[in-house]
Amino acid sequence: MSDLDIRCATLLDIDATLRFWREAAEGTSVSDDRDGVARLVDRDPEALILAERDGVLVGTVIAGFDGWRCHLYRLAVHPGHRRQGIAAALLAAAEERFVRLGGRRVDAMVLVRNELAHHAWHAAGYGPQEQWRRWVKPLG
Repeated sequence: MSDLDIRCATLLDIDATLRFWREAAEGTSVSDDRDGVARLVDRDPEALILAERDGVLVGTVIAGFDGWRCHLYRLAVHPGHRRQGIAAALLAAAEERFVRLGGRRVDAMVLVRNELAHHAWHAAGYGPQEQWRRWVKPLG
């Protein structure tokens, strides 16, 4: 198996990333469109981290840092490439970024129904924080 290339996304990666999420990620969000991802990459060019093998996108994670807290979103690995350390490599890259920026704690958005993901997050040292519930309000 060839080496894994971990890198930050550019604007040229947006379409491939959106296609990848439709195939490999659980569900979509209101900001999972070309404009939303472009805003992310423009605002924080290091936030969207990609994993490629032989030039093919096999994993993603968004490592957002607002200056106070570290947030992980869209950790996804292509179904045909799971259980090969790709998620661990993406999380390591995200965590290294957070440490470099002065982050002290990481939280992750994980779907309740995605039990496969629960096992992966637990194996990476994360655990649910049951006393919190996410509240949302769509804008616009």
